[in-house]
Amino acid sequence: MTNTKIPVKSYILNTLCIALLYAVMMAGVDGKFITRYAQGIIITVCINIILAVSLNIATGFLGEIALGHAGFMSVGAYTAALFTKHMEITTKTPNAWVYLLVALALGGLVAAAFGMLVGIPALRLKGDYLAIITLGFGEIIRVLIEYVPFTGGAQGLKSIPKIAKLPVVFWVTIAVVVILFTFVRSRQGRVITAIREDDIASEAVGINNTYYKVMAFVVSAFFAGVAGGLYAHYVGILGAKTFDFNKSIDILVIVVLGGMGSLTGSIIAAIGLTVLPEALRGFAEYRMLIYSVALIIVMLFKPSGLFGKYEFSLSRALSNIFKKGKAGNQPKGTKGGSAA
Repeated sequence: MTNTKIPVKSYILNTLCIALLYAVMMAGVDGKFITRYAQGIIITVCINIILAVSLNIATGFLGEIALGHAGFMSVGAYTAALFTKHMEITTKTPNAWVYLLVALALGGLVAAAFGMLVGIPALRLKGDYLAIITLGFGEIIRVLIEYVPFTGGAQGLKSIPKIAKLPVVFWVTIAVVVILFTFVRSRQGRVITAIREDDIASEAVGINNTYYKVMAFVVSAFFAGVAGGLYAHYVGILGAKTFDFNKSIDILVIVVLGGMGSLTGSIIAAIGLTVLPEALRGFAEYRMLIYSVALIIVMLFKPSGLFGKYEFSLSRALSNIFKKGKAGNQPKGTKGGSAA
């Protein structure tokens, strides 16, 4: 009975905290305390969180270095944007957020299809070879986007409806994080982690390594496509050069800094690495220098990332605080509530 009650309490506590965070955020928006600029930063943070936690599935939990995540993001972005443009959706369309959710699903599915197309041959390789293939895929996608006419070519895709508002982006991010937390704790997630730890032993006990590797890659690509769809409907214009090699490296840096194998680490790192450059805009000449030095310092003193493979639990943290408080209130000379 105890083991079943603890998760329920944890879920209730997390739900209350998320609802409280949303209420405070919207109160700040309504009260003009959170400006349009701040809202833009929050939306960017949410998009980076989705990108980081999705890449962590392939890189952290599966243990394969992928350098083409921006390619999947671009596929999802263009697919979602072309759908809403074809449907002639505008910011004044009633229930535009419903069309946005459909566009995100389509973008995710097309990105997942590309993930399967790349993953089936690529995931038979390991290490540097896989990294090179995924890097090549990302660059091929970028070139193809500039070549075909229906994406706007080199001039980019314009007049995309800006319907990715803060409330929708926030709840989509929460949904993605919850789904991926559930996935990594499921049977399939444990199998993927087992492959990372020892792929030879996992195959020896009957696990189809290629199947589960492709599954992790497809899940990662799907949610990268969702993030791309949100990005497209936030900025309103897309250019292929946005999704270049540097974008993939930026996402990978967030994952490595947060901890490969920790979704909460990816969330914290995504927040920090998105907010930090904005906070340093007053030091325009030294902004990137300070940013780079901060990354180097963290990796020198914490090479496994901020969280390593540890997942932060609010309920566990509060439980530990209460236990320490009770232990501190015990009379001297007693231990565990009984006389020493």
